[in-house]
Amino acid sequence: QVQLVESGGGLVQAGDSLRLSCAASGGTIGVLTTAWFRQAPGKDREFVAAMRWDGVITYNSDSVEGRFTISRENAKNTVYLQMNSLKPEDTAVYYCAAAVLAGVDLTTTQYRYWGQGSQVTVSS
Repeated sequence: QVQLVESGGGLVQAGDSLRLSCAASGGTIGVLTTAWFRQAPGKDREFVAAMRWDGVITYNSDSVEGRFTISRENAKNTVYLQMNSLKPEDTAVYYCAAAVLAGVDLTTTQYRYWGQGSQVTVSS
């Protein structure tokens, strides 16, 4: 059973940066497809970025591409989300997710493993 533990959220001002971490245990991150989702109050959980098991990356181009970067450090069994130029509309609970997938699911459907969520609040 894979467990995901997130860290790195917090309260920042618009234009600041944050890095979220998602440490995995009980499985090897390098063979999983991992993703970041976010959920703002009153809204559905939204896809942010994903890294396929072979390193291919997909971003939600409408909202985060060019500002957010997903990366993976296999030696630490950890996935990261570097968030730059943060905006108030980025405020949400951010979740990491993982699954054994051949491709990337842009919805929550196929992700079997989820972290507990990390609050990111961006003030204007």
